[in-house]
Amino acid sequence: MLFDSECPVCDRRSAGGAVCARCEADLAPPPALASPRGLDACRAITAYEGRGRELVTRLKFQNRRGSLSFAAARLAALARSDAVDVVTWAPTSPGRRRRRGFDQAELLARSVGRSLGVPVVGCLIRVPGPPQTGRHRSERVGGPRFDARRGIAAASGRRIAVVDDVVTTGATLSSAAAVLRDAGADHVVGLVVARTPRPR
Repeated sequence: MLFDSECPVCDRRSAGGAVCARCEADLAPPPALASPRGLDACRAITAYEGRGRELVTRLKFQNRRGSLSFAAARLAALARSDAVDVVTWAPTSPGRRRRRGFDQAELLARSVGRSLGVPVVGCLIRVPGPPQTGRHRSERVGGPRFDARRGIAAASGRRIAVVDDVVTTGATLSSAAAVLRDAGADHVVGLVVARTPRPR
């Protein structure tokens, strides 16, 4: 496998294909918004605009994995204050996973788990439904639904981090948190690469 030799965000030359210092400096701070319902906290690296949007969309739609270690290290640093002991993710649909060949939230979760040194467990199954991408904010509020996987027993009495790429209305993370709470999770924190600013 050949590794990128360019920044996965801007395509400038970058040692080892890592996110370059200029792109990192250009990441806007995440908006200060309330945590979605059901979460004890929601932590994001950046706002979903400019370089932050480019980082996410290139990972998600162009399989530019050079940003994984960058994002995972920063998400793990954000999660340490929550003392999480299990990491899971909000899965995409089987159809979208087949088309892309991967689930970006799972890739992020596994990298975050390695950084934190805690187990990564697939706790959720996405119930078939329309994609969130491209839908109007008002259409997203119902969000996707999740069912419990066999591995969800690992959530009982634990502090869980649920990973996703972007939070807009919070409906996806709220739906995931509800299933984890029903399984006995003691604390649920959302970890996302980017958060959409409040509409103007």
